[in-house]
Amino acid sequence: MAERGARERSATQQGARVLSPRAWAAPVRAMSRILNADGSPRTPTPAGPGRSGVVDCALYVGGRRQPGEWHYAEALEAARRERDAFVWLGLHEPELTEMSAIAETYGLHELAVEDAVKAQQRPKLERFGEVSFLVLRTARYCEHAELTENSEVVETGQVMLFIGPDFLISVRHGDASRLAAVRADLEAKRDLLLHGPWAVAYAVTDRVVDLYLEVADRLEDDLDVLEADVFAPQGSGRIQRIYQMKRELVEFKRAVVPLQRPLLTLVAEVNREVPREVRRYFRDVQDHLSRTVEQVNSYDDLLNSILQARLAQVTVDQNNDMRKIAAWAAIAAVWTAFAGVYGMNFENMPELKWTYGYPGVLALMLAISLALYRWFRRNGWL
Repeated sequence: MAERGARERSATQQGARVLSPRAWAAPVRAMSRILNADGSPRTPTPAGPGRSGVVDCALYVGGRRQPGEWHYAEALEAARRERDAFVWLGLHEPELTEMSAIAETYGLHELAVEDAVKAQQRPKLERFGEVSFLVLRTARYCEHAELTENSEVVETGQVMLFIGPDFLISVRHGDASRLAAVRADLEAKRDLLLHGPWAVAYAVTDRVVDLYLEVADRLEDDLDVLEADVFAPQGSGRIQRIYQMKRELVEFKRAVVPLQRPLLTLVAEVNREVPREVRRYFRDVQDHLSRTVEQVNSYDDLLNSILQARLAQVTVDQNNDMRKIAAWAAIAAVWTAFAGVYGMNFENMPELKWTYGYPGVLALMLAISLALYRWFRRNGWL
């Protein structure tokens, strides 16, 4: 209790310092991320209030969102004064300077802060004192009129969650999974919000895994198209398209498969950090993830089979072409053989003095050629 009180007094002092506009507004404005509508960087312009990575900061007390706009330090200070209260701070691609200021206020570990800014992590769950750090990779299906060798099928991003006793900080990179809808749905479920920050962690994880299921279902449609094209009588089934689909599937697999281990840790009975009721919700998420993993593995096997089948078709087509070439070469060899024999300078040759010798030899060569042609056609060589 004494340690808890000391931490609260330290946070209060930090909050009082951060609440001063001169102390925090300038760094936040300086590190703002300003983008055009298409996502490209704009020409640097003078920063203004609110231009930061903070998307939303809300204080929840007794499962209800408190009115007003909150600064993250002020919200944390208020949450620690109330019972059954916590802060949900949502960030989108924050800069290191701003993230460092938030880390100082909330007591986040520097290694986790570095991971949250770089956003190049695989799914994992780590523990830093009282704060859990959960990394999720998000995925979204990209619509395309036709699958080509350059089509982007799956767009990926990342969501990092800092889960503390009285706060949750979500750091989102990319637009594969926006969290505004998650917040709106969760605020309508007061009974779930009463479980605190871990209820938010469940809602975000559930949203990410639900998107996995959607992507998996859409990928199945693309695989059906590829399979039908490969085995169609006049289908092309270009190997480049199959290989591009496999690359996209590997990217999706990297997001889905590694999440199994963190979820197993969250649903374990020995995990006392997650409330028992919330662990039940996480088990449902784990079931959905297991289904997605099975789908992805089956898609990978199917895609390998499609690729092998197409390679086998290419080999068969090449063999057919070689047989056709060999058949025509055999027919041409008949004419070459006769011409070679009668082209030799000998006086005594068969039928050399016969009046009908020349047309007779031509007729014989033509008859042999036609016989060979019919034989090759009957055996499928031509």
